[in-house]
Amino acid sequence: MAEPAPAPTAPAISAAPHPEEIKASVDLHLGRSIALSATFRTTPAGLVAAGIMVSAIVLSTALLVRTARRR
Repeated sequence: MAEPAPAPTAPAISAAPHPEEIKASVDLHLGRSIALSATFRTTPAGLVAAGIMVSAIVLSTALLVRTARRR
């Protein structure tokens, strides 16, 4: 009987970042009790892909609105 394959493991948190990685972080404090922290990591290819998706959504929405107004 063959042994089962080992379970896949998550990449290490300390893995080397992509050489063209873009990083941003924001710390927002509202009053004394509300504090928000956000971090963002992406690559140029990720930004291009996001731009293509957003433009496809906007163009398709514009087409739907135009079609709905004609009726």
